[in-house]
Amino acid sequence: MGGKCPHRKVKKRRLSHKTARRGKFLVKADDAVYDELVKLADAGKDADTTQLPVDEDLPGMGQFYCLHCDRYFASESVKEEHYRSKRHKKRIKQMSGPAPHTQLDAELAAGMGMPDNGLKLMSM
Repeated sequence: MGGKCPHRKVKKRRLSHKTARRGKFLVKADDAVYDELVKLADAGKDADTTQLPVDEDLPGMGQFYCLHCDRYFASESVKEEHYRSKRHKKRIKQMSGPAPHTQLDAELAAGMGMPDNGLKLMSM
């Protein structure tokens, strides 16, 4: 008899799914990143030239940071490789377009925000 375990592929798929989901919650929301980009643009600063504080807990002492993707990198070469990746280019295109939806937009769409009853015609 023998052979490979029939459930082997299922277990691998389950583990890879967990790692993909874990990374999703570590990044900032799109609207927070967009707000930071707008602040830098209003101040006339470039995202690459801003000096970052040294933090021992972050990869690369917190010096190699991609503002668009909200990621820290271990070295300058890894950061440059990331800049050439498809994921980064898609993120730049997404952030350069219209402003992403915020929590307030979601609440207004669900009818949970401030009511819009129109103009007051008469005051009593």
